[in-house]
Amino acid sequence: MEIRPILSALMRSKVSMILIGVQVALTLAIVCNALFIIGQRLDRMDRPSGVNEADTFTFSSSGFGEGFDARAVMKSDLEVMRQIPGVASVATTNSVPMSDGGWGEGISLKPDQKTSTASTAFYLVNDSAVQTFGLNLIAGRDFKPEEVMDVKFGDRPQPKVIILTKALSEKMFPDGGALGKQVYLTGNEPSTVIGIVEGMQQPWMSSDEVEYSTLAPVYMTYGNASRYLVRAEPGRRDEVMKAVEQKLAEVNPSRIIGKLKGLQDYRADAYASDRAMAIILGTVIFALLAITALGIVGMASFWVAQRTRQIGTRRALGATKFDILRYFHTENFIITSLGLVLGAILAYAFSLWMMQAYQSPKLPWYYVPIGFLCLWALGQLAVLGPALRASRVPPAIATRSV
Repeated sequence: MEIRPILSALMRSKVSMILIGVQVALTLAIVCNALFIIGQRLDRMDRPSGVNEADTFTFSSSGFGEGFDARAVMKSDLEVMRQIPGVASVATTNSVPMSDGGWGEGISLKPDQKTSTASTAFYLVNDSAVQTFGLNLIAGRDFKPEEVMDVKFGDRPQPKVIILTKALSEKMFPDGGALGKQVYLTGNEPSTVIGIVEGMQQPWMSSDEVEYSTLAPVYMTYGNASRYLVRAEPGRRDEVMKAVEQKLAEVNPSRIIGKLKGLQDYRADAYASDRAMAIILGTVIFALLAITALGIVGMASFWVAQRTRQIGTRRALGATKFDILRYFHTENFIITSLGLVLGAILAYAFSLWMMQAYQSPKLPWYYVPIGFLCLWALGQLAVLGPALRASRVPPAIATRSV
């Protein structure tokens, strides 16, 4: 098929051609970048927290009344909960991953270092926290009961031993060998690294150092309040949550049990905005593709109606149905291709703007070629209906119109 007759016909309908081309260009630019953003959000949502989320929950206990001894209650609560059927492990903690609240510290290699080597989440836990969180201890050992310090609320604990995440240990000691090394957290007293866990996220999901976490063996009550972490046996979390709440209320009614919340719920809350953005952008992508397809259908249908006599004449001169079908598909391919070239430029320009304005990563090169293929396919499918109608125009139409 000659391209020149098609181009000549397009030149007689410049406005329609330009509008569809611009629509295709904008669709490509927006869809490519939106899909890239969705991919980033999904990757964030899939990041492992490093802890057992399915079977673990946390809650707080706040005492009231005179003579309430929070420290004594904390230690007795641990023993009570360990005896509850279905409880696999219990620990104290000041925070949990993905909770958006906790204690952050600078961690350094030297005392009085002006600029910290890294920033870390500081988890104050007892000797059973590694087991309760479900952490994977890949080197060293866990805390011993005699290493857990008792400190008052407001004090800055200076633990003698700590456990680091693998990511933080590699940041502090790039050449390896973090075990047995000393670092400095809250003062001039060194802390010795006795263990390394594979991973444990910080409470703050927006942190650039989300994998940098430190566990310190510290008992710390917050006035009359304390916080617990409970890991249930597989599949028994909800059952254990009810039993724990009921049992603790029975053994000491002089307190308020805070809401019991599973770590899976923390994940859902932490990534709610990412999930919402992915859904919104997905809706925008669907709407843009639908509008573009409808635009192509409308344009092709209009041109078929305008060219009925021309199509009939071509049929009378020997053009087959396939020739007519191929004509409209080729015409659409040319318009779509011109729009896609402009769209590729816009896609990379939009990505560059995102990089400068929001420090977004660069759009990978393969998004645009894949976008080309998808929009070419969309254009060909959209024009198929009008093209089939055009191919069914009988040759007699030419004589009727004379």
